[in-house]
Formats: sequence, C-alpha cells, structure tokens
Amino acid sequence: MTTRIDRNALAARIAADIEDGAIVNLGIGAPTLVAEHLPEGAEIILHTENGMLGMGAAPRPGALDPDLINAGKQAVTTVAGASFFHHADSFAMMRGGHLDLCVLGAYQVSQEGDLANWSTGGEGSIPSVGGAMDLAIGAKRVVVMTDLLTRSGESKLVAECAYPLTGVGCVSRVYTDHAVFDVTPEGFAVVETFGDTTVDELRALTGLALTDATTGTAPAAEQTLERSAG
Repeated sequence: MTTRIDRNALAARIAADIEDGAIVNLGIGAPTLVAEHLPEGAEIILHTENGMLGMGAAPRPGALDPDLINAGKQAVTTVAGASFFHHADSFAMMRGGHLDLCVLGAYQVSQEGDLANWSTGGEGSIPSVGGAMDLAIGAKRVVVMTDLLTRSGESKLVAECAYPLTGVGCVSRVYTDHAVFDVTPEGFAVVETFGDTTVDELRALTGLALTDATTGTAPAAEQTLERSAG
C-alpha cells in the first residue's frame, strides 16, 4: 500500500528545496501553497505574472487588501521592498530568463520532460493557457507539483503526453503526493518516496520503467545532478 502526503506537506517539501536568493514564480492552484512554507529568514522573492515582485503569503483574517491578488485572483500580501509593474513588463521577466524557478501544476508530464497543463482537449473543456507557456520556456528551472494519479486512477507521469503541450523538455523535477521524480536522459528517476511507498509500487502505478535513485548511487541520480547544475 502506497503512502500519500497532503498538499500542504508537499508544498513544504518543495519550499525546502528552493535556494536562498531565488526569484520564483508559483503557478495557479496548488503551487501557491508553497508561499506558506518558505523557510523562515530565507530571501526568496516571489513573482506573480499579473505584476508584482515581492509577493507574500495569504493575509491573516481581517487583514485582506482587495487590491493585492496573485495571478489566480487569490488575496496575497507583500514583503518589504515589493514592487508593482505593468503586465507587459511582468511577461518580459518571464520570457527573458529572469526567473530562477517556476512551480507549475500539470495534467501530464512525459519522461522526456514535456509538460501538458492547459487543456485536456475534452469536449466542453475551457482551455486556459494563461502565462504557463511563457513560464515553462522562460524560467531557468521548471518543476511540477501534482498528484501522481488522476481521479480515475491514471498516471500523470507518462511515456508521451496525450494532451496539448505547454512546453517541450522543460520539466526537470516532479513533486507528487507519492514520491519525487527527476527527469533524466533515461526517463523518470525516483529520488525520494514518502512513507511506505516503494519504487516497485510506483512502477505499477505509472506503467513506466522507473530508475531507482533513492539510494543516491544509481547512475541516473548522478546524471540528474549534473544536468541541474548545468
């Protein structure tokens, strides 16, 4: 039986990996939870595509400012030194390689690092690409926060995306409620599991030939570190 962690625990896990001094965009939906778990004292600057640099966490009860929202129209706060700017300038930051990290949600991620997160192509679905394509290609590093399985039990990690792509070969790591996966030249490598989850169980859930890099000695783990450093 696999072990799942909840979204707040997963957000905290992602926050722990963000380097001090990084400029980070948190995608709409679950990734916004990362803002609530940033290490105390760390200088991590949050960017939101609707025109703010220096975004803070959600406001305390009774302290909401209706003029301060993120790209998902959620109420946020500012930190000391925050700045506001035109939407076009915000997209120039995104497209120009000025963001160190972007955390996005996903419908599917392929073992080549392709991302599909704006449309399932289903009948009656409302496509909502927003700035995801700009972020996926413009950020220096893109990671995904998502459940491993859909509500119907299908894996979101796939050999090849069946949905319209947001970006090609852009994802370097996927954080899921079951485990953390790196994208390597050999496909997905499991770098961390949660609770009692095993790599064999993850292989059964995804239908993929996953590399076990949880010991830190597999060649895939070394290649991933080299790729991230580059």
